[in-house]
Amino acid sequence: MHALGRHLLAELRGCDASRLSDLGWVREAMLEAARVSGATVVTQSFHHFAPLGISGVVIVSESHLAIHTWPEHRFAALDYFTCGEKIDQARAVEKMRLALGAEEVSVREILRGEVP
Repeated sequence: MHALGRHLLAELRGCDASRLSDLGWVREAMLEAARVSGATVVTQSFHHFAPLGISGVVIVSESHLAIHTWPEHRFAALDYFTCGEKIDQARAVEKMRLALGAEEVSVREILRGEVP
């Protein structure tokens, strides 16, 4: 079997709440995370919820990198779906861990589109 894509699900706990609330900070960190992983950024969209939280997605040629933040819980959910073999998703997760000051990160990987 061969997987068409890999979907990485990362949970970042103990993050800096002020960074999780800063739309500009999150946007720039996400764009840089996509770049350092080797992805080609196509476009992006981010939204700041009132009073707290950000959701955003970076569309890359290889698929997408998305984030949802809960500053009140110092938590962020990150998912990175890519096709092909050239993207280093772990580099993106590490970039986001450092950018958000996460104390703990857990990661799960799901293979998508398994075909013969």
